[in-house]
Amino acid sequence: MPGRAPRPRSPLSTASVLLALAPLALGPAIAAAQDADPRPSTREELYALFQEWRAFERTDFIDGVPDYTEAAMARQFAELPAWKERLWSFDTTDWPVEAQIDWHLVRAEMNGLDFDHRIRRPWARDPAFYVMMYPAESDVPAHEGPVMHGWIDTWTYDHPLSDADAAELAGRFASIPAVLEQAKENLAGSNARDLWEAGIRSFRGQASDIRDYSIRVRGRSDALDDAMAGAIAASEAFAEWLEVELVGKTGPSGVGKEAYSWYMHNVKLTPYSWDDQVMIMRRELARSHSSMLLEENRNRHLPELERIRSAEEYDRRLNQSVDMYMDFLEEEEVETVEPWMDAALRAVNGAFFAVPEGTIRNFFYEVIYRDPDAFRPHMHHWIELARMREDPHPSPIRATPSLYNIFDHRSEGLATGVEEMFMHLGLLDDNSPRARELIWIMLAQRAARAISGLMLHGNEFQMEEAVEFAGRWTPRGWLPDGDLVRGEQHLYLRQPGYGTSYVAGKVQIEELMAEEALDAGGDFTVKRFFHDFYAAGVIPTVLVRWEMTGLKDPILEVGEVPQEAPWR
Repeated sequence: MPGRAPRPRSPLSTASVLLALAPLALGPAIAAAQDADPRPSTREELYALFQEWRAFERTDFIDGVPDYTEAAMARQFAELPAWKERLWSFDTTDWPVEAQIDWHLVRAEMNGLDFDHRIRRPWARDPAFYVMMYPAESDVPAHEGPVMHGWIDTWTYDHPLSDADAAELAGRFASIPAVLEQAKENLAGSNARDLWEAGIRSFRGQASDIRDYSIRVRGRSDALDDAMAGAIAASEAFAEWLEVELVGKTGPSGVGKEAYSWYMHNVKLTPYSWDDQVMIMRRELARSHSSMLLEENRNRHLPELERIRSAEEYDRRLNQSVDMYMDFLEEEEVETVEPWMDAALRAVNGAFFAVPEGTIRNFFYEVIYRDPDAFRPHMHHWIELARMREDPHPSPIRATPSLYNIFDHRSEGLATGVEEMFMHLGLLDDNSPRARELIWIMLAQRAARAISGLMLHGNEFQMEEAVEFAGRWTPRGWLPDGDLVRGEQHLYLRQPGYGTSYVAGKVQIEELMAEEALDAGGDFTVKRFFHDFYAAGVIPTVLVRWEMTGLKDPILEVGEVPQEAPWR
């Protein structure tokens, strides 16, 4: 994206990145601790274990192809208990809360891999797991949903490509045909129909993405041109194979209610079960619709918001929105404004695109094209990513994006939560009062699609039922695009908890703000709250709460041995 330097591309060298983050004198510290006590007990030892753990989690590569075969996964799963024993061997009795939080983050990742082997098994159930190319940066710390090692983030490369980058990309794209041949064997026993059907769209999408990128870099090197042509052909052929095999697929794709709840408590470190989240989403869906209706009644004599109609108007209003937002954060004493925030937001303003009169754009563009200020707080995502680059957390565990999207309720919850919070703080007061309606419309859409995702995981909906429900409960008919909803629900099936993270995460932050205010009494300020909230890093809000208030949630009381899941 224009205006932002590419982030480091390191899917093949996670361990080396972590080594660079860790203290340089780990060896003597570990040796001294072992001499004094056979149980590891220092944060440096935990950081060292974390580095080793991340190297273990990354599967082996054979001739440039990641090995997700049944034998390789069985070997990894057999070794996992020993890793948990190593983590539980730490004596954290006298550790400060900040250090215990780091321990719990490693625990959550180990539980995530355990869950993948026992329940989710993306390499054996989910065809989209084998998508390798990603042309655009996500607005959260890592890819949304599970990705295989060896992924290709083309957005991280400078263009025109250097000789070294062209050679690297040629080798990586050349691996795609072999990856997909292995995938056919690995997926042989999959019966997850919704995941399988969505995988067809994913690989048609990958073929299109590679084709577009091949046009951009065509002629840079013969090896790269040939590798990309082979990757396009392999992706198209794989989609065709999936389509043929789909005929016999009849099974559910959800993980089930009990497993979903365990995943929330032990991987996402979210206090809400499947049933809790259904209740929360239904409540927020009703609240958003009723609030929107009341706003509409108050504004009934005002003209409707008009959509942006030209590139000039788009650029002017999006840039004015950034100006206004930066002023709002500072003047209303919401948070400290750093020099890099403005550029982080302006770089993702995007560009105008026209549609025929009466055509509905992507749901969120319907909001942005009516009032970019209403959606502006959600773009706080990009401030968060800039903060991770410009002012990383001192802990190498927190400075590194957690696996399994463990950050999602914190990251998406903040971006969704500040939409309403900042509206209450006066962000939209100088605009048309109708802009407030947009906040409730967005909340309704997120709650509706979250319920659809929960019902898919609870095996109470099939995909088309989920699509119909989300569309029906999104106000004003702004979600008619079934493919958009299918894409969102595909992600939520692949990554349990992601669909609810926007609203359930928002609710957690609201609860934390209330607790913090009660504890602070008359000394509470919004600015101090957000300062302390951000300082904890992009980690589950349960852990942020522990650090900010000293209140430890019951889901963190894990005992002295690795926990057993209820299905074992």
